[in-house]
Amino acid sequence: MRRYSRITGTGSYLPPRRLTNADLAAELATRGVETSDEWIVERTGIRARHFAAPDVTSSDLALPAAQSALQAAGLDAKDIDLIIVATSTPDMVFPSTACILQHKLGVAGCAAFDVQAVCSGFVYALTVADAMIQTGAASKALVIGSEVFSRILDFSDRTTCVLFGDGAGAVVLEASETPGILASDLHADGKHVGILCVPGHVSGGEVLGLPLLKMDGQAVFKLAVGVLEEAARATLAKAGKTEADIDWLIPHQANIRIMQSTARKLKLPMDKVIVTVDQHGNTSAASIPLALDAGVRGGRILPGQTLMLEGVGGGFTWGAVLLNL
Repeated sequence: MRRYSRITGTGSYLPPRRLTNADLAAELATRGVETSDEWIVERTGIRARHFAAPDVTSSDLALPAAQSALQAAGLDAKDIDLIIVATSTPDMVFPSTACILQHKLGVAGCAAFDVQAVCSGFVYALTVADAMIQTGAASKALVIGSEVFSRILDFSDRTTCVLFGDGAGAVVLEASETPGILASDLHADGKHVGILCVPGHVSGGEVLGLPLLKMDGQAVFKLAVGVLEEAARATLAKAGKTEADIDWLIPHQANIRIMQSTARKLKLPMDKVIVTVDQHGNTSAASIPLALDAGVRGGRILPGQTLMLEGVGGGFTWGAVLLNL
């Protein structure tokens, strides 16, 4: 009998400090940077974001999100035999944020590692966990996206610092006799490194380069819309499905314009798209599981429905997962 995997619980967490566009504009004004609620909303659809306190790490945000997902699945942390954390803002150079989270969950022994695919990270991590469950390498997995992007923002650049926020989202993925994850499609193209990156690193105890986010917004937009449609269509083809089978599109929450363009290309109305970018901005690898949890807990996403998850991020990476909840 073939072995499948299914999502059995979702969870999320946003740090308490919430900044509206007006709040952020007031803070930026003290640095001599001008922006406004109208300017941000018109270009991005973002109205607020959450920033973690200075001493709060990605594993700190991941912990309550993971605990919430475990509770929803009716499991204890000791039941988990695989932990994958998708993050571009790890607690340390090493060990992995997943290992740190494992200790905070009070468990030991199971495999734990990070996946770094920036805003596509959760889609990548979910695909890896699904493959490990299908092969019998794991039976119950925690898959988490967690980010503290506020740490790597250049607050003198209004074109990027208004876009991002901090947060975490998690799912429990369990072995199943019936299909949950139906198909996935992952890609990367390193020639686009320069359009979205943090071009700095640590060497000899010093930071070399610039450890702040840099982005060519127009280039990212143009690339994102095209590859998201391609990945979605490829995933549907692998599963033997069409756009009409999608109950909910849950895209990476980067920019409302990218989300609207993708929905149009897939012939989906916006009332079939889960949109949370207005409330938490771009949380990179955390954005898809945050949106998924919001849809589930808000009563919109129901058991048995078919969901298309898709993300695109620096690398450049992109991918999609089609699943039955």
